Amino acid sequence: MTPDDLSIALPLLILAIGAILTLLNGAITRNQTAGTILATLAAISAGLWAMKVPAVVSAPSLGLAAGGLTRLFTVFFSFMTAAVLVLSGRYNAYRGIKGEEYPATLLFTAFGMVALASATNLLIIFLGLETMTFGFYLLAAIDRGRPVSSEAGLKYLLMGVVSAAFLAFGISLLYCVAGSLDLGEAVRLTLGSAVDPVALAGWACVLIGIFFKLSLVPAHLWTPDVYQAAPAPVVAFLSGGSKGAAILLLILLWTNAAGLAGLRVPLFVMALLSMLVGNLAALRQNDIRRMLAYSSIAQMGYVVVALIAFQGGGLRAAAFYAIAYGIMSLAAFGAIGVLEGSGCGQTLDDYRGRGFTHPVAGGVLAVAMFALAGIPPTAGFTGKFLIFASAIRAGEYALAIIGILTAAVSIYYYLRVVTALYLQQAAGEERENIGVLATSILGLSAAFIILLGLFPAQLLNFLKTQLP
Repeated sequence: MTPDDLSIALPLLILAIGAILTLLNGAITRNQTAGTILATLAAISAGLWAMKVPAVVSAPSLGLAAGGLTRLFTVFFSFMTAAVLVLSGRYNAYRGIKGEEYPATLLFTAFGMVALASATNLLIIFLGLETMTFGFYLLAAIDRGRPVSSEAGLKYLLMGVVSAAFLAFGISLLYCVAGSLDLGEAVRLTLGSAVDPVALAGWACVLIGIFFKLSLVPAHLWTPDVYQAAPAPVVAFLSGGSKGAAILLLILLWTNAAGLAGLRVPLFVMALLSMLVGNLAALRQNDIRRMLAYSSIAQMGYVVVALIAFQGGGLRAAAFYAIAYGIMSLAAFGAIGVLEGSGCGQTLDDYRGRGFTHPVAGGVLAVAMFALAGIPPTAGFTGKFLIFASAIRAGEYALAIIGILTAAVSIYYYLRVVTALYLQQAAGEERENIGVLATSILGLSAAFIILLGLFPAQLLNFLKTQLP
């Protein structure tokens, strides 16, 4: 293994070794706190090492590479993993989720995300995507005290098997046409001046497999049940991390795959349906988790708009929104996890007055709702502005108008949450302290939401150096 190979693979090795040591710690010492600390340190270490990797380095023998975008998302996924581990403590204690399996599985899931971010080989893409998804199968069903959690995990598994089948079939078609599993070679040989129908079918199957991870219509049916039943910190990781990894994969495909413009019509329909179905279904929800599940479908519809508008700077907009949406999801479901860990239910009625009894969690949840609604000066507003501006520059006026209108509709149901939080003082309840670590993570996530909205230039300038 060359030094370049090692520098690229080390974040993956740190996560894998951290997961194994966490499992061994549980088997030997039965000290769950030590295992969680070990897993958190491993995630942070992987992120810190990714910052030190040279700007452009590749390891063809491993099917990996580390450009600027890869480093950015590796750091993002690693630190998000650490944040989810910290935020899980209170929720898991309340729900009785014990054992070393939880932190170890989070690390294995992060391993899949980082592998996906670094992949330059179709086989590595498949393995990374399915490693990530397999971790979420386990995490979605890990709350043994809730039968609906096991049911949600099973639904996710069944839909995931279908998704994996599409992905594997698509990769096999591409290999038949290109004779290579290298991503760059596959793109060059299958999306040239004359696109082979078999190759186009292969790319379509690959995209279907990826769109399942994004919960795009019609591959969205698993989303409300999993969001409703899985542990709240897991949903934060699922919503922000796995979707961010899938968006990054699409961006990497689109940077060299102008031939995918042949799929514009189905992508247009998918974006349109996702924005409409997601927002209209969210209007009817009284369960906050199901509401956010349907809203995530709409949010990913906006990302597809950016991909369609890649000629207008849509890829940069999609990358920015992947980071912003990940932070917004962490803030929203992190706060929900803290509130549920204090005995709060999942309906909007249960959230009445929680902004007074839990000022930190309530305030952060309110900031996340404003951001998801696209209200300035938040990162959500900046991200949506970039997406719709890119659509207009690319001449996709219909998608831009529909996107703006559906985003305006979403303001209603997001503000319902804020109204419930501060509508009235919860009777007979006093303010509750949630701990220094959880307060710090939630506070930082809210701060980043505001800072990315007020000062997006640094991230955007970096993305301009990485994407067309």
